[in-house]
Amino acid sequence: MPCLQLTGDCQDRLRSFTKVAISATLLPLGVCGLAGPQPVVGQPHITAVCEAISHAVSSASSVYWPGKIGEPYLEDIYHYAASSIDQAACSIEPGTAEDVGVILRIVGTNKTPFAVKGGGHAMNPHYSSTTGVQISMARFNEVNYDANANTAQVGAGLIWDDVYAALEPHAAGAVGGRVSGIGVAGFSLGGGYSWKTNQYGLAIDNLSGLEIVLANGTILDVSQNMHPDLFWGLKGGFNNFGVVTGFNLTTHPQRDVWGGVLTITADQLDAFNAANVQFSQTVTDPKAQVIPSYAHAQGQLVMSLQLFYDSSTPPSGIFDAYWAIPSVQKDIKTRSLLDLVRSAPSNSTQGFRGIFHTVSVLNYTENVINAIVNETQFWGERLAGFEGASVAYSTEPFLPTIFSHASEDSSAYPPDRTIGLSPLSISYAWNDSSADEAMHSAARQSAAQLTRVLISEGQEVEHAALYGNYAIFGTPLDKIYGKHLPRLKALKAQYDPNNVMNLAGGWKF
Repeated sequence: MPCLQLTGDCQDRLRSFTKVAISATLLPLGVCGLAGPQPVVGQPHITAVCEAISHAVSSASSVYWPGKIGEPYLEDIYHYAASSIDQAACSIEPGTAEDVGVILRIVGTNKTPFAVKGGGHAMNPHYSSTTGVQISMARFNEVNYDANANTAQVGAGLIWDDVYAALEPHAAGAVGGRVSGIGVAGFSLGGGYSWKTNQYGLAIDNLSGLEIVLANGTILDVSQNMHPDLFWGLKGGFNNFGVVTGFNLTTHPQRDVWGGVLTITADQLDAFNAANVQFSQTVTDPKAQVIPSYAHAQGQLVMSLQLFYDSSTPPSGIFDAYWAIPSVQKDIKTRSLLDLVRSAPSNSTQGFRGIFHTVSVLNYTENVINAIVNETQFWGERLAGFEGASVAYSTEPFLPTIFSHASEDSSAYPPDRTIGLSPLSISYAWNDSSADEAMHSAARQSAAQLTRVLISEGQEVEHAALYGNYAIFGTPLDKIYGKHLPRLKALKAQYDPNNVMNLAGGWKF
C-alpha cells in the first residue's frame, strides 16, 4: 500500500501516534496522509488512542476533548461525588453497540485505561471514571415498553427517574432505585435493593435479559435461554465481562404510592429509635418500607425518614409510631412513584467528595440501633475538623424473605439466598482531598465496629455477603461473592480472556 506525503502538521500528529501500537483497522487511509498500518512500539499514548477511536467509530458516536467549549465532555466525566471525577484524556459517547465494540477493541489492543459511566453515582473513586478514555453511555437512552410481555427494554445510560417517567403513563413500574439520580446500569449489575424488593426481590431478580458487548466486539443477547452462564454472572458481576448496553426488565403494575420524607431533630432521638426497632421487629407487610437515617453535620445530630407504601393509602397502624413523632419537615402524601423518588434528599452531598461502605444486618434490634447512633455521633464529632465533613448511617430493614423471589443459584450475588440480608449504608462526605485517607479509614473502622456489635449479640454476619454497590474499595471479593468467586473467575477467563475489562475500574475478578 503506497504511503502519502505528510505535511508538517501531519508529521507532528504522527509523532503522537508513534508510541501507540495501532493496528491497520484503527487508522484509515487518508488520515493525515497516514496509509495503512504503522508498526510502533512503546507505551500507549492515550490521546492518540482517542484520535484513533474518533476515526474508527460511526457517525452515531462522538469523541469529545477537554477544554472544547460547548462540547459535553464535562457532562460525560461528571459524577455525583467530586472524588469520583477524573480528568479523562477524552470522552466518548457511543451511539451503537457496534461502536462500543470498536472502542473496546482499540483500548484493548493498546492496553489503554478506560471507564464506563452509566448514571455516574459510583462513590468509589476510579470505578466509573478514568484519566484514560471515558465512555459515557448517555446515548443509550430509550425505554421501550411491551404491555403484552410486561417488559421494558431500557438503555444503559438512563437513570431510574427516566425509567419511571416513561413507564408511568402505562401504569407500570420496575424494581429500581429509591432516590433520584441513580443509574440503571450500576444499580442493576450490582444487585439492586428497591422499594419493591420485599414484593419482587432485587433488581437482578427482575431481569429477563441483557445486551452486552464483549471485549472482542461481539454483541450478545443474554438471558436464561441464551448464554445462561453469562446471564448468571452479570446478575451481580458488574462490568467484568464486557459493556452492557441494554436491560430487559420485568415490569409490575404501578399506581400511586404513599410516602415521602420526615426530618426529625435530636430531641426526639429516643422516640425515633423506638419506632425504628418496632418497625423492624413487627411490620411484615411487603408493601411497606422505610429508610431511617442518622446524620451528623455542623455539630448537630439530625434524623430523617423515608416512608413508602405501595398503594395510595397505607393500612392503619403500620407507620403510627413514626407519625406520632414531631418533625421539622414533613412531605408525606399520595403521589406517583416518580414524585416520591424525587422527593428524597438525595442531592444534599452532591459535589462533595464522598465514600460509601456497608455492613449486612439480619435484625435491627435496640442494641444495633443504639450502636448506629453511637457511631454517628462518634465519627461526626471526630471528623468535624475536616471542611464540609458529614456522616450518615441509613438503616434499610427488609423482610427476611427478600432473596426467596429467585432460585438459590440464580445470580452471582448474593452467594447465599437462604437468609435475607438488610444492608446498612454508611455515607461520608467532605470537601478537602487531604482528608480522603482519614475519611476512608473512618468508614472502614466504623463498619468493623458495627460488625462486632452484630456478632456479639448473636447475629451470624461474620461471613455474610456485603452489598457491592455500597462496599468501599479494597473490600475483599470473597466478602461480596463468597462461594461464587471461583465460578466468576472462570467465567471472566472465558468471556474476557485478554483481561480487557480489567483496564476499567470496579470490582475485578
